[in-house]
Amino acid sequence: MHQHHHRRLRLALATAAAAALAGGLLSVTAGSATAADSTHVPQADFNGDGIGDVAVSAHSAYVNGREGAGQIVALYGSATGVSSAKRSTISQNTTGVPGTAEAGDGFGGEIAYADFNGDGYDDLAVASPWEKVGDDTNGGGLAILWGSASGLTGKSSDVPDPARSSHDFWGKNLAAGDFDGDGKADLAVGTSSSTIHVYKGGFTTSGTPGGRYTVKPPIQSGTNSFPYGPLYLTAGDVNGDGRSDLIVDGYETQTEQGWNTNYYVPGTASGLSAASAQALKPGIVTGIGDINGDGYGDIVTGAAWNATTGDGTTIPDAAKGGKVNITYGSASGPASTTGITQNTGNVPGTSETDDGFGWDLDLGDINGDGYQDVVVSTPNEDINGITNTGMVTVLYGSASGVNTSSGMQGLAQSTAGVPGNNEKNDLFGADVKLDDVTGDGKADLLIGSYENGGNGGVTYLPSNGTKITTSGSRTVSPSTSGVSTTGSPEFGALFAN
Repeated sequence: MHQHHHRRLRLALATAAAAALAGGLLSVTAGSATAADSTHVPQADFNGDGIGDVAVSAHSAYVNGREGAGQIVALYGSATGVSSAKRSTISQNTTGVPGTAEAGDGFGGEIAYADFNGDGYDDLAVASPWEKVGDDTNGGGLAILWGSASGLTGKSSDVPDPARSSHDFWGKNLAAGDFDGDGKADLAVGTSSSTIHVYKGGFTTSGTPGGRYTVKPPIQSGTNSFPYGPLYLTAGDVNGDGRSDLIVDGYETQTEQGWNTNYYVPGTASGLSAASAQALKPGIVTGIGDINGDGYGDIVTGAAWNATTGDGTTIPDAAKGGKVNITYGSASGPASTTGITQNTGNVPGTSETDDGFGWDLDLGDINGDGYQDVVVSTPNEDINGITNTGMVTVLYGSASGVNTSSGMQGLAQSTAGVPGNNEKNDLFGADVKLDDVTGDGKADLLIGSYENGGNGGVTYLPSNGTKITTSGSRTVSPSTSGVSTTGSPEFGALFAN
């Protein structure tokens, strides 16, 4: 029996017990635009103004009347954060973008950023995982949108599938990082197969990479009807050698049970080495950053399912209501692991069945102390009897790792100063992002939700230099961002990382 945790790309991915969780898009995590760096988490700057930008997906949006054609919105940072006023909204109907906006393509179904062509502007890789390619239903498409002084404009290049007949859902997982340490950003691409395609850095603006190779970690492949392959890809430098490593979340191949498992695939001078893969604690969404300030990237993974299935089967290394596993990095790679739930220390909330603690997460330095902080979402949290309204938890890094005794913040739409209200099925925390979008050197918090029946929304909560605050907060809505609210565009349910 598999775990089924309904997550992004509408794929049943991780336990039958958690199938009742409302589906949602989750983030991809990119590596550094240049050399790997274990001490901070890179953020996008598409327009080169030195202030962080955020790419938001509306992969289910109607475009020109085509349901689920999909769009992405780049929200550009400013001294007052992000809003709809300074943005680019792009679909496959935008001049320069490969393909055409067609029903069900899901443009923006996966997004990842890095400076792929080395011109000083970050670029955005955008997948259309359900795109029909020739006679191949769900073949998938992938393009790189090029950054510029004007940000993302639609100028882009196709990244064609080199092995279309051997898998489906080209681009359903993406991660950018410098896996060989040559100072150029590489792009790892996942499909329904266990084989991961890696495009070497040094892309030309016509989309030609510096080279290409494949790696095959020990995870299950899938089929068109139930695609496995990687569930999630995350890049970051765990062992401090200046090369990005890749964390591959998938299903193990060694047992009939087929539980979710993750693998650390180290970067080497010749690229990723699947032969050196090491098993990690389970989870679906992963982030990497140096939480304890020792110079090594720490692996944070969310296992949002319960500890038992509906029929009483015990799920390995899980917890009621969800769990976050933190594996600290070292010179030899992954080292000690600690688990955090809502019952750990003074973490806000209480572990309750189906909360979904660890559904999504991200890392960034909110208070500028040199330790990466962690935000964890619990989108299925019930508050005051309101089902699945959702909340997020901010945990601060320290020399001893994540501090679960003091300083934590629990934030919901019922928190004083947070825009909006607790409503049923808002799924506040469908995705979360920590980025400095004001240019003050401190990470601000962005929270995606399924506001207004799946229209979605992005809540911006800035850092005041010490913690996340509601002063200056706002909601960025699809209707003011060039996204149609026909149907359920799911604006903000996926941020590029």
